Amino acid sequence: MAPRTVNIHEAKTHLSRLVDRAAGGEPFIIAKAGKPLVKVVPVDAPAAPVRKRMGFLAGQISVPDDFDTMGAAEIDRLFNNR
Repeated sequence: MAPRTVNIHEAKTHLSRLVDRAAGGEPFIIAKAGKPLVKVVPVDAPAAPVRKRMGFLAGQISVPDDFDTMGAAEIDRLFNNR
C-alpha cells in the first residue's frame, strides 16, 4: 500500500496525529501543490533494499569494440533507402 499523501496545510494542522501514525508504522508524504516533497517514516524503519550496482556481470560478458556502430549500414539502408 502506498503511503498517504498530505498537503503542507494538512500536515501543519494535524502534525502530532500524523507523526504518531508514522511512528506506528504508517509513513506519509508531504506534498506542496500536489508535488511530493518529503516522506516521513519512523526512525527505526528498515532501510530501502540495496540495488545491485552496475558491473555485477564484470568479466562474464564482453562488448565488441564496434558496439556503438554495429548495424549502422543496415540502419542507414532502412531509413535512407540506400
